[in-house]
Amino acid sequence: MAQHPNRLAGSASPYLRQHAGNPVDWYPWGEEAFAAARARDVPVLVSVGYSACHWCHVMAHESFEDPLIAAVMNEGFVNVKVDREERPDVDAVYMHAVQALTGAGGWPMTVVTTPEGEPWFGGTYFPPDDRFGRPGFRRVLEALVQTWRERRNEVERSAVEITAHVARLAEGLGDGDPPSAATALAALAALRAQEDRHHGGFGGAPKFPPHTALRWLLEDAPDDGAEPSADAMVLRALRAMVDGGIFDQLGGGFARYAVDATWTVPHFEKMLYDNALLLPVLARAAARHRDERLLEAARGTLDWLLRDLQQDGGAFASAYDADSEGEEGRFYTWTPAEIDTALPGGDDRALARALYGVQEVGQLEGRSVLVHRGFDHPAVRAALGDDAAEPERQEARVRRVREALRVARERRPWPALDDKIVTSWNALAVRGLVDAAAHLPEADATRAREAAVRAADVVWERAWDGERLRHLAPPGGDEGAVALLEDAATFGLAALTLHRATGDDRHLERALELAAVIERDFADPDGGFFTRRARDEQLVVRAKSVLDGPLPSEHGAASELLAWAAAWCDHAPWRALAEAGLEGAAALVGRHPTAGAAMLSAWARLEAPPREVVVAGQRDDPATHA
Repeated sequence: MAQHPNRLAGSASPYLRQHAGNPVDWYPWGEEAFAAARARDVPVLVSVGYSACHWCHVMAHESFEDPLIAAVMNEGFVNVKVDREERPDVDAVYMHAVQALTGAGGWPMTVVTTPEGEPWFGGTYFPPDDRFGRPGFRRVLEALVQTWRERRNEVERSAVEITAHVARLAEGLGDGDPPSAATALAALAALRAQEDRHHGGFGGAPKFPPHTALRWLLEDAPDDGAEPSADAMVLRALRAMVDGGIFDQLGGGFARYAVDATWTVPHFEKMLYDNALLLPVLARAAARHRDERLLEAARGTLDWLLRDLQQDGGAFASAYDADSEGEEGRFYTWTPAEIDTALPGGDDRALARALYGVQEVGQLEGRSVLVHRGFDHPAVRAALGDDAAEPERQEARVRRVREALRVARERRPWPALDDKIVTSWNALAVRGLVDAAAHLPEADATRAREAAVRAADVVWERAWDGERLRHLAPPGGDEGAVALLEDAATFGLAALTLHRATGDDRHLERALELAAVIERDFADPDGGFFTRRARDEQLVVRAKSVLDGPLPSEHGAASELLAWAAAWCDHAPWRALAEAGLEGAAALVGRHPTAGAAMLSAWARLEAPPREVVVAGQRDDPATHA
C-alpha cells in the first residue's frame, strides 16, 4: 500500500476511497486526467467498478496494491478510477466498447483510451499473472505500452473505428415501428421459450433476478392463452428465488445474482435497486395468488430496506458489500457448529439445519449458504415433530429459530455499507414501496408509504437545484454531481406514483417539473432521449440507453413518465415526445425480449392512459379517500 494517499482520498465515493491507499497514481474521472495524458503523450487506463463488487476487490488486492504492477501502470498510463454508480454515463459508454471488443462485459471493467478518451482496448477482470485461461495484468499492460509506442497509427485507427461503433450502438433506436400488440405477444412468446421451467427465471448461470421482465409479465403482458401463462412464469421464478440462497433467509432482501442456475449460491452483494424492484412484484404476486411464502419474503424485503438500508433523514443507502472478514459471503454463511452455538435447544438446532440446508460440507468453502427447503421436506418434517401438524405452532417455532439466528449473525463483523445516496435508486425505492403498499397488510403498507414519503422529500430537497435533478443526494447536496436522464425519469415516475397514493399535489408538481426537464434537456429532436444534457461535459459519444440492464431502461422510464404526464395535463407535446421515444423499439424488443420490458410498459401506458374518476367532497374529508 502507498505511504501517502493518492488523489482519491478526498472523494465522496466510498469505492474511490477504497483505492486511496493504492500505490497506483489514480485520478478521478475528469479533464485533469486527460490533460495529463496529453501532456505526457500516454494512453489513459480507465478502471470501472463499484464498492459492493467482489471481483473488484479481488483485482484491487491482487493488482492495484502490487507495487510492481502499480509501477508499470504509473509509468505507462494516466490511471483513472471510476465508480460506476456515481458515473453510470461513463460506465455505459465504455461498456459498449468492452462488449464490442470482447463479446462480454462486467465489473471490474478495464478500458484503455487515447488521451481524447477514444477506447482501443478493453476487458473485465485480469489476474495478476497468467491463470484461469486469462493473461496476467502485468503482461497485458507491458504489451499495451509497447503497442502504443511502436504502432501508434494502428492504435489511433482502431480507436476511431471502435468509437464510431460505440456511437452507433449508443444511438439506441434505429428506424422502424414502435411497439404494438404484436410486439408484446412476440415478447411473451420469446420469454416463454427462454424460461427455465425447472428452476425459474430465464436462461442459465449466472442468473440475475429478472425484476423488470417479471413486473411486465405481472402487470402488462397480454393473455395469449398459451402455456405457461405469464403468471405461471412469474410464480415459478419468485418461488425459486425466495427458497434459494439468493434470498437472505434470515434478514430479508436479495443478493445481486446467483452463480448457478438453481439460485443457490449468490454473489452476496445486496443492492438497493434489486430489492426496490423485486418488492412490488413479490407483494402483488403474493396478494393475487394468496401465497404466504411470497408474502413472507415481501415483508422480509421491506424489513431489510427499512431496518438496514434506510439512513437517518429517510434516504436509502446504495448497497452492502459481498465481503466481510476478507471472505466473500462470510457474514451470510454458516457451519453446523455455528448453528449449534446460536441455538440453545437440540430440537431447534435440528430444525435450523434441516430447514436451511446446513451441512458439514457446505457449498462455499465448507460453509453453507442458507436455503429454504420447505415444510414438506422429510428432514424438516422430522425436525418439526408434532409441530408439523399445527400451522400456528410451526410458524411460531420457525420464526423463533430465524430470529435467534439473525440476532446471532448481527454480532459478526458486517459487510461494508456503501452509504452513497443515488437519486435514481431512491426513486425506484419510493415507487416500489408505494406500489407494494397497495398489496401488503395494513401495518406494513403504512410503514412502506411513510418511508416512501420521507425518502422522496429528503432526496428532492438535496438533489433538486431549481433547474436539474442531480444524480447524488448526500447530506448538504453535491453541486458537482452530474444530472442524468435516469434520475429525472425515475424520480418523476416515483412522484406520480406517490401523488396517486396520497393525493398530495406537491408530488404531482415535482413529476410535471421533471417532465419539462426531460423535454428541455434530454429529448432528441430526431426522437428518443439522451442520457446526458448537451450543456454538460461531453463524453466521447453522447449516448442513449434503451434496453433494460441492472436498472429498467431510462429511455422507457422517460417515455412512460411523459405518457402519464401528458394524460394528467392533456398536453399533446409530451405525448408526442413519448411516442417518438418508442419509434423503432419493436425491432429492438424483438431482438432482446428479456431487456425490453420497460419499453413495453411505456407503450402500454400510451395505449391505455389512466382513467379519470371524480370524487366530490372536501379534500381533507376521510370519506373522499380510497
